[in-house]
Amino acid sequence: MAGKFVISLTRAKDDADRATVAFVVANAAVASDKEVVVFLNIEGTRLSQKGYVDGIHEAGFASLKDLMTSFVGAGGKMYVCSPCFKKRELDENNLIDGATIVGGAKLVEFMGEACPSLSY
Repeated sequence: MAGKFVISLTRAKDDADRATVAFVVANAAVASDKEVVVFLNIEGTRLSQKGYVDGIHEAGFASLKDLMTSFVGAGGKMYVCSPCFKKRELDENNLIDGATIVGGAKLVEFMGEACPSLSY
């Protein structure tokens, strides 16, 4: 069941439930032997900053920090939208492990043809 999978995540503390579920699904995709990218864009770019997710814990789920750590530990990647990151004046020196700032072309290159994706 090899292949690629992308999750576009536009939310952070403004909708912690969606952010959490996005990483639940991302972990399931990695566990299914998919090459997975979570594309952090719009408000989701804030998740790329060290310490930001501390304390985010939706009832019934693992903490967002644990979900993100598990995702990266299993080989998942996080692409961070460069223009969205810059607009929010976030700190490139404060990126979490597994996060890479990219332009849209890098996401398109990863997706290639016939790459399933979800958006949260």
